[in-house]
Amino acid sequence: MEKSLCMLPAVLFLGLLTHGAAALINTPAPTKSYALINYTTTTRPTLNWTEAVTVKGESRDGTTPATAEPDIFTITVRDKQLDTTDTSKERNKKEKDPRDRKTEDDKSKLDCPPLGLESLRVDDSQIQASSYQRSGLGPHRGRLNIQSGIEDGDLYDGAWCAEYKDRHQWLEVDALHLTLFTGVILQGRNSIWSWDWVETYKVQLSNDSVTWHTSMNGTREALFEGNQNPETPVLGLLPVPTVARFIRINPQTWYSNGTVCLRAEILGCRVHDPSDIFSEHESGSKDALDFRHHNYKEMRKLMKSVTEECPDITRVYTIGRSYMGLKLYVMEISDNPGKHEIGEPEFRYVAGMHGNEALGRELVLNLMQYMCKEYKKGNQRIVRLVTETRIHLLPSMNPDGYEGAYVKVAPETRAVISWMQDIPFVLSANLHGGELVVTYPFDCTRDWAPQEDTPTADNAFFRWLASVYASTNLVMANPDRRICHYEDFQLHNNIINGGAWHTVPGSMNDFSYLHTNCFEVTVELSCDKFPHVSELPIEWENNKESLLVYMEQVHRGIKGVVRDKLTKKGIADAIIKVEDHDHDIRSATDGDYWRLLNPGEYKVIVWAVGYFPSMRRCNVGMEPNPTICDFILTKTPIQRLKEIRAKGGKIPQDLQLRLRALRLRKLRASTKAINRRREGQRMRRARSSQAWKA
Repeated sequence: MEKSLCMLPAVLFLGLLTHGAAALINTPAPTKSYALINYTTTTRPTLNWTEAVTVKGESRDGTTPATAEPDIFTITVRDKQLDTTDTSKERNKKEKDPRDRKTEDDKSKLDCPPLGLESLRVDDSQIQASSYQRSGLGPHRGRLNIQSGIEDGDLYDGAWCAEYKDRHQWLEVDALHLTLFTGVILQGRNSIWSWDWVETYKVQLSNDSVTWHTSMNGTREALFEGNQNPETPVLGLLPVPTVARFIRINPQTWYSNGTVCLRAEILGCRVHDPSDIFSEHESGSKDALDFRHHNYKEMRKLMKSVTEECPDITRVYTIGRSYMGLKLYVMEISDNPGKHEIGEPEFRYVAGMHGNEALGRELVLNLMQYMCKEYKKGNQRIVRLVTETRIHLLPSMNPDGYEGAYVKVAPETRAVISWMQDIPFVLSANLHGGELVVTYPFDCTRDWAPQEDTPTADNAFFRWLASVYASTNLVMANPDRRICHYEDFQLHNNIINGGAWHTVPGSMNDFSYLHTNCFEVTVELSCDKFPHVSELPIEWENNKESLLVYMEQVHRGIKGVVRDKLTKKGIADAIIKVEDHDHDIRSATDGDYWRLLNPGEYKVIVWAVGYFPSMRRCNVGMEPNPTICDFILTKTPIQRLKEIRAKGGKIPQDLQLRLRALRLRKLRASTKAINRRREGQRMRRARSSQAWKA
């Protein structure tokens, strides 16, 4: 039995939890002016940061106590999904002034994005520090959400940690260009051995990294509130957004039993500078797609718009409901939507298993838009995919998680399992975030070992599938990219066996392989689970070719139809066995089957209940086109007799003769067995008699 210990359907797809939206603390309206450091511009960048800052020591009516304290600014956030609309809604209700209201599109345009410490857009060379304890805690490790290695003292530890515990320590980021800095997101150290975080800090800015100006609130230096635990990100907004090139985080206090350690992200808008000869616009995408983060309502609206634009090749259907009652929507793309066509393979992409991993959701939504538009343009590659494949796209497997729920989602699990078993899927991928690697089964190790290479019988083909995606992904294929956290997957060509990375009992990959005909891999799309909206066009370009070429792999190997010799009808549930491959598949309801295989010649045996087995050799070529291997099965005489008697029919003469011959063969075989047994008994008696006489 393959991996039986690991298959626990009741706990399939673990960890379907998420992080909620931003929690804002006492946020009065901010000042919308901004400061310039030795810089003059005729164009004033504007912001949409409508949240204000929390001012420590200030009463609710706005009066200031006699004892003046530095102003403390903080907003607690989760996973960088900075929802800037919540507090402004309350303010708008009171003001009732339409001139103060902005559309969501206006706000997204004005929102200053992260500089890119988490997404690695900021290079290690752009980050410096006053000091650090050792290389593994150097400034290059001070990136938001970076994860540490397992061993204490690892070369890849989980934060920047200063060597000294004083107020003269700093982490510095060079934006390379003049930037309107608006805020800082701070985290503590990621470690299973130590608890370290910064509780308050100041922000300093400079144009030359020599002369520094501290962020001010009026006449006082602004003091920002940091963390109260190692993992919860906290946003501090500058009271006056400021244009500069360099920014420093200057810790003032830290956890009493810890040291000066932090992970950070910087928020800022690039400022156009005519004198900057190196200024270049960031590359995006030429595809006219809806590049933004979609909540559940917006996702439904987008999927509806795609079906309206391409009604002949698309269909939206649901596979069930979530714990909170949200429907699980799937987009089908096919030249004959709503129907399984004999010989046409079924493919699926699944995203949004974890609510805080938003990139996969947006890529799947981008993919359905792209395929619709390109099909209408006559793009032959897309036309071929649509006409030869039935494609299913599930953008949000866990809609509750995206909307901010904190529950396990058994209904989603049951719905997806039923979906996987009802449709004869051949190939699939589930899209995640937080790393850059493609993993393939088995994910669960033998005997529950933490890490162990645990290959399937189709290990060679799974490695091919994983390599196809990884080698065409623009970021994974870049040899100069840095690692996301602490594991260098480039040593493995950006693919790895799931069990060799870490054991995951009850994964989708393992379930698909063991309980359906489908081959499935997991794609970790990006270091940043929830990239800023401005990065979505770039992420689409990074993954577009990979998403398309991976789908095309569903047409490799062999396919065919298993039919009854007399009726010519397809035989369901026939077993297709490839010699030297200890993994069988079954034919679908109409008798058609698909077996993914690498190029080569294979001996294939097919049998079904009530039929004689059939064997033939099938040759798989190098081209991404399946080899047709049909099978005709003949019913056994006993099976034919059962069916005729069940219908009350007359037994044909040829069947009577075959049954008689079968009975004679059985009689001869049984007679031979009886004779051999009698002869053996006689010989034993003879030997016993001779021994007694002696």
